[in-house]
Amino acid sequence: MVTPGYEGPFLLGIDFGTESCRAAIFDLRGVPIGFAATPYTTSLPKPGWAEQSPADWWDALVASVRRVLNETGIPARHIAAMSSDATTMTVVAMDKTGNELRPAIMWMDVRATKQSARAETINHWARDYNGGGTMPATAEWYPFKAAWLRENEPDIYRETHRLVDAPDWVTYKLTGEWTVNINSAAERMYYNRDRGGWPVEFYDHIGCGDVLEKLPENVVDLGTPVGGLLPSVAHELGLIPGIPVAQGCADAWAGQIGLGVVQPGKTAVITGSSHVISGQSANPLYGPGFFGGFTDSVVRGQYTVEGGLVSSGSVLKWFKDNFARDVVQAAERLGLNPYRILDERAAQIPVGSDGLIINEYFQGNRTPYTDSKARGYIGGLTLGTTPEHMYRAIQEAVCYGVAHNLRTFKKAGFEATELVACGGATNSRDWMQMHADVTGLPVTLTEVGDAVVLGSCMLAAVGGQQYASIEDAARNMVHEKERIEPRPEVHEEYRFYLQQYIDQYPQVQELSHRMVDHLV
Repeated sequence: MVTPGYEGPFLLGIDFGTESCRAAIFDLRGVPIGFAATPYTTSLPKPGWAEQSPADWWDALVASVRRVLNETGIPARHIAAMSSDATTMTVVAMDKTGNELRPAIMWMDVRATKQSARAETINHWARDYNGGGTMPATAEWYPFKAAWLRENEPDIYRETHRLVDAPDWVTYKLTGEWTVNINSAAERMYYNRDRGGWPVEFYDHIGCGDVLEKLPENVVDLGTPVGGLLPSVAHELGLIPGIPVAQGCADAWAGQIGLGVVQPGKTAVITGSSHVISGQSANPLYGPGFFGGFTDSVVRGQYTVEGGLVSSGSVLKWFKDNFARDVVQAAERLGLNPYRILDERAAQIPVGSDGLIINEYFQGNRTPYTDSKARGYIGGLTLGTTPEHMYRAIQEAVCYGVAHNLRTFKKAGFEATELVACGGATNSRDWMQMHADVTGLPVTLTEVGDAVVLGSCMLAAVGGQQYASIEDAARNMVHEKERIEPRPEVHEEYRFYLQQYIDQYPQVQELSHRMVDHLV
């Protein structure tokens, strides 16, 4: 990136992902000025467990901020505001002096399965967020991890002054202020302003009612100014003390904001190893097969609906690494992207992959089944099936999964009119066209593919009073690059294959569960 020829103001966004901490500087038009990333590691001490060191996070933060300032040449005095995002339900235990008591329990950690099962034994409004009470709770969410800690590490639990989600750990470290961001509270902690706030009886039933005393009292809307950057932190980061710090959120919903999906109608599709599908509704929506509608989660007065695929890009990577090594080797010799070669070969395969139907449930299903025992199934293999058929069928499976989730939304009254996409899948124009053709909806690509960290900068712009609201920031900072229209004749061809995909898993679900139970 090249330093622009004006003095700003500029915005600093911090993104704590699963693998690294990224720092980015944007201007008020949403133009990226520079990025820097510093990796850290994940510990997997037991099956189903995943932990990280907050000390590693902090070291990565310092390194990334200092590097982006140095590489862009932006003077610290020109940074008008900052905000952050982080993985959600990455739970951090803190003592009264603000020190971490143990490694953070990561979002992907599912040790709290026994505790999450208790949610199905109570009839409570909190369960509306889990498919209107029809879907099982997931062990990834906050109260279940809190109950696990209380039962299995009681000494640490007693010493814990604050048990917070990672986005709120960041806010505290930057400002010294304790908050709970509304995004984490609603999306993963069962907080509902329409129902009066925290579901106390639900937490009591799970076995951690007293954890509510370990949460900050202030539940803060996104983009709200929380405080100024602490002098000691400013010194470490190379910034100016007192810079406004705006309330941040979970990374996926920073991505939704960075795509400009802040009003009803559009639906965000955030791609990568998995897909997150989310959108905004003017009215509360609950129903089988999706999460939400989460009250005030992104924009106050609106409701966020959520669906997703556990495995999407990760299944393509699995195929590339295990069944396309010749392509990978050839791509390395030629300096090409192996996925591009695979895309070109798969483009010769007809719609529906000659009857080959794959589902992408390689690591379970997030929605519409919320089934951790789901596994991938392949139907329609013939002696004529080639690697190119397999690759295209995986791409189609992901698109079918998106369409299946959108159908589930529609049954509850949420109808998507347009998809706005970001992430790794958007590097494939053919795959984006397939998303449009299968769903029958246009797919918009924005100028900034790194929508997550842009979203954090947009929150910084609101908190720093550069824009009046998140919607105002979206109008000024998110810009459409391309709109991919569905092809009606191809969409019609896909109808049959989509229905085959939808019908396939319920017929093998019992077999899948039986096999998983046998292997445990």
